[in-house]
Amino acid sequence: MADVNVTYDRTADAAYVYFTDPRARPRVAHMYPCDPVQVGGMINLDFDEQGRLIGVEVLAAGSKLPAYLLESAQRLDAEGA
Repeated sequence: MADVNVTYDRTADAAYVYFTDPRARPRVAHMYPCDPVQVGGMINLDFDEQGRLIGVEVLAAGSKLPAYLLESAQRLDAEGA
């Protein structure tokens, strides 16, 4: 099973779930915003130049993602530094 890299900024309550090799940082070529009314918040899908899904940005992550995922995420805020 592949590990999924997750970063979390508690101050912004924003998380990013990466679906790419952690050694590579592909460039986002296209972002597709999910309907905020339908998902009850803001979730963005990021695609590379070949149209592959490379990650998901989740705002209001504390209410959208499981606590265990956020607790194990790499912290980007000052509290996690």
